[in-house]
Amino acid sequence: MRAFFLYAHNGHRTACALKSQDTAAPLHHCLRENGNVHLRRFAPFFLAAAICLAQADWRTETSLPGVDFNGLSAAKKQTALAAMRAEACSCGCNMMVAECRVKDPSCGVSRKLAKAAVAESAAGKNVEAVRADLKRIATAPPALLDDPVKISIAGDPVLGPENARVTLVEYSDFQCPYCSQVVPKVKQVLQAYPKDVRLIFKQFPLEDHSQAEFGAEAALAAQAQGKFWQMHDLRYAGFPHLDRQRVFGYAQKIGLDMKRFTAEVDSHKYLARIRAEKAQGEDNGVQGTPTFFIDGKRYNGAFDLASLTPIIHQEMKH
Repeated sequence: MRAFFLYAHNGHRTACALKSQDTAAPLHHCLRENGNVHLRRFAPFFLAAAICLAQADWRTETSLPGVDFNGLSAAKKQTALAAMRAEACSCGCNMMVAECRVKDPSCGVSRKLAKAAVAESAAGKNVEAVRADLKRIATAPPALLDDPVKISIAGDPVLGPENARVTLVEYSDFQCPYCSQVVPKVKQVLQAYPKDVRLIFKQFPLEDHSQAEFGAEAALAAQAQGKFWQMHDLRYAGFPHLDRQRVFGYAQKIGLDMKRFTAEVDSHKYLARIRAEKAQGEDNGVQGTPTFFIDGKRYNGAFDLASLTPIIHQEMKH
């Protein structure tokens, strides 16, 4: 299990865990299984072959997942690669940065360190200087807001005005207890800024949550009938009771066309969309739930009105 934040990685456990986003205000997250966990599902000889292949690749591979070497000379690219092959990733995986990029491309920590290695190499630094910079970055507390990324929100559930000056994007899992706990805090923020803040909801069902993908499918089937948020509120208010009978009871309670709802859930009509949405989240560094972005910038602080107020005010000036 790989933790979401730079300094809060906890190995490869398959459980929900408490992770601190800053030293003053901890925030809970549910964490996903990574590629190393999934490998256990294969026969032992396939596992051994896959591990050996991956171990060989990262030491010689000249293109790494999610790393943009464009604009670097051949010599500077070799400097960046040498630094990434020699410097450990700080996420707790016990791998080098280059190794982590190859074996776990969705790791946001190795992605950040790799980006820094490329930038420092482009500036003309040698391998040892680049490695020193990576060590410094690895031990520094994360910024409250990361660099902005592009997030497609077309067709996603939204609360708040279309012309809001600030957009919150939440990646969530209906089976994550911490996602349930953050719901009233999100509503408090929206109530404080009814004209200036909107919320976009993104699906991010975790592999080790057996009902999470079903929950996402049911939520999107409700959205198709214009009642996503009614289903959302009932699901989280009724947490942790997320079985099929309970969810279908919610569907009846909010007045859905049950024939259509049942057909769309049972045919997995929205499954491809959910998995694509999750893949996009992983590409943007999402590794746990809930994860929030503010105007495209991943937020690394405590999620409450007091903590968010100065950030929202700053974003409203842009």
